[in-house]
Amino acid sequence: MSRPPTFTPPPCATPRTLHTARGDFAILDALPPKTTEGTEDTKGTASTGAAQGAESRKGTGNTGDTAGTVLLLPGFTGSKEDFIALLEPLAAAGYRAVAVDGRGQYESPGPDDEAAYAQEELARDVLAQAAALREAPADAPGPHGEAHRPPRLHLLGHSLGGQIARAAALLEPRAFASLTLMSSGPAAITPAQQSRAKILADALAALSMDVVWQAMRAMDPPPPEDTDTGGAKAGGGDDSEALRARWLRHNPAQLIATSKQLSTEPDRVAELAAAALPTHVISGESDDTWPVPLLDDMARRLHAHRTVIQGADHSPNTDRPEETAAALISFWNHLGDITS
Repeated sequence: MSRPPTFTPPPCATPRTLHTARGDFAILDALPPKTTEGTEDTKGTASTGAAQGAESRKGTGNTGDTAGTVLLLPGFTGSKEDFIALLEPLAAAGYRAVAVDGRGQYESPGPDDEAAYAQEELARDVLAQAAALREAPADAPGPHGEAHRPPRLHLLGHSLGGQIARAAALLEPRAFASLTLMSSGPAAITPAQQSRAKILADALAALSMDVVWQAMRAMDPPPPEDTDTGGAKAGGGDDSEALRARWLRHNPAQLIATSKQLSTEPDRVAELAAAALPTHVISGESDDTWPVPLLDDMARRLHAHRTVIQGADHSPNTDRPEETAAALISFWNHLGDITS
């Protein structure tokens, strides 16, 4: 289970509801700092890499135009808060960063029917989210009075979110400027992880969410002492209550359906390669869900940009957020330079 460094978003991010043609979704919406023409406010930049990214995007802050919009999809049992540590550096570099709870995840509602969480349904949710983010009021001109240009929209998915993102990109590749697969492999998870996923799905089908939570915590290592959830007890870093609250708000039907997807996902790398969408494969230096050599091979098959974040495991977004943000910014900026 992912552990965000905090459940409190940075000042640049607003928790709100994204209204789409397929329903409402809870998001964290991080906007670039306001700028004047030719200047960039990089206050709050979290890394040298992010500062360099902001420098290369002067004049693309919150003046009616940005370097682009980034839609961030969390993984299995995760939520939009998994990206909290990335929001500020991405916004400082000129990107609008939107982290979303998919249907049935944490603060986004979802039905109790497993069929509602079929991968294609979740992928079409992503397309609806992207469409909603592209929409702009008719009276929202660009910085010089010109017609508003729909933002370039980059899609990123972590783990399960990467497989949903891939499905969305295959349905409508022109909807996205790029696709980033973060710790998300070419097909099903490892056999050991498949066994764990089945145990969890079987437990969820028979037991309450709270009972399953207690069993998972009994098997988990103790939380890191420096974790600050914004809701932990004073004087302590125990993230148990915040994580428990998130877990209890997940819909068990979503967890059961997506656990099965992770264990049966086919290899669709050739399809994605044929879509010719700029792709970035990013991971930690170790991963027990999809082995790193498998991710390396997937990147080669996709002719994708490849980044390995040293010191990170399955969740580089929480393990090494500064280095991860810098790598993402560099990739997106390079694409912007090519197409500008």
